[in-house]
Amino acid sequence: MQYDLKNSIKIPIDTLMIGMFVTAIEDSKRINLANAGRVPNNVSIQQLIRKGIKFAWVDQSLSVHGCVFKPVPTAQEPVISESHNISPPPKKPTSRFSNQKRSARIIREARGLAQKLISQTFEGKVIDVSNIDDWADDLIEMVLIDSDALQCVSALRNKNKYLLEHSVNVACLLVTFGKHLGLEKETLKQMAIGGIIHDVGKIHIDDKVLNKPAKLTPEEFEHIKLHQVYARDIITNVRGLSDVSSDVCLMHHEKLDGNGYPLGLKDEQIPVHGRMSCIVDIYDALTADRCYKRGMSSAEAFKILLSLTPFHLDKDLVYKFINCIGVYPVGSIVELSDGRVGIVWTSNHDEPLKPEVKCFYSRKYSRFIEVSYIDLKSSQHKIDRAIAPHNLEVDATPFFEM
Repeated sequence: MQYDLKNSIKIPIDTLMIGMFVTAIEDSKRINLANAGRVPNNVSIQQLIRKGIKFAWVDQSLSVHGCVFKPVPTAQEPVISESHNISPPPKKPTSRFSNQKRSARIIREARGLAQKLISQTFEGKVIDVSNIDDWADDLIEMVLIDSDALQCVSALRNKNKYLLEHSVNVACLLVTFGKHLGLEKETLKQMAIGGIIHDVGKIHIDDKVLNKPAKLTPEEFEHIKLHQVYARDIITNVRGLSDVSSDVCLMHHEKLDGNGYPLGLKDEQIPVHGRMSCIVDIYDALTADRCYKRGMSSAEAFKILLSLTPFHLDKDLVYKFINCIGVYPVGSIVELSDGRVGIVWTSNHDEPLKPEVKCFYSRKYSRFIEVSYIDLKSSQHKIDRAIAPHNLEVDATPFFEM
């Protein structure tokens, strides 16, 4: 991702500090938009100095708290090197605060759309996909700008609204996963729409079975499986639905060995977006609180996903999904080696075991602590374990906000 220099300040290279978020480097009067990121160590700074770099452009809002900035006044507009393939800067504000507020709005709108679709389906009305188009466009733009902010917001759950939240989360995860795989924007849009409607058939399932707080009998499980049969009938009344959206809706319970439902598709009969929906649907269901179980940590869910390969799930895609959302996904709760507990705040795809963590509690001292943002790339501490929200002795909900 390229960053807008209007959000950055220019500093002398010898004042660059560990934890600063560099958006560009300058050797004389020519600026190169290098791969943006936080400075991990002093070795990186010395390498820049040895290369003759005179100045760095840094984004204060994305830098670690406590960094000291010594800006250099700029007399003229910078000349950007033409030797780099530079994408246009994002038009929207890129601060985490504004992106998280926007993500919250997108999630709220999505839940409202999902509720409206359920109501329209229940009343037998024709559903028009165009009603979802604008929301899907907003979702994709948010994923492209700041998928971390979106993941952090969608990590907040309410088990009493599982069906709505699950549909929204599946849509968000599919778009994030699709972006990671380099799929075209139109495909991402159709996958988002498919995610929103993928469980629409459950409106015809007996609530006593759907919300049963115990293990289902074989007969009850067969009844649950009928939601895919109902979905097939329902989506015939969805105006403008694409094949990709339809596949996401109808294939998320298929298995590579042909033992899935409703059609028992096998191997190459399941396209890549269908295989992706199987993985995402299972992951979100495993990590969510349900009426009959507690949600598990992402690490536990990953183990189950891997255990379902290669017969049920595509092994290569499962590994790519884990790499996409991170070993410790944004929005998950972790405990550091010094006993501090926090929310994974910013992903680090180069070093997935070293994300930025927003710490708010100490298990060592059994008390809340002053909120601090720890970038594990430049810290002596590491993540000891992932924690399922229900296994944490305090409520982390208030700390998901900025």
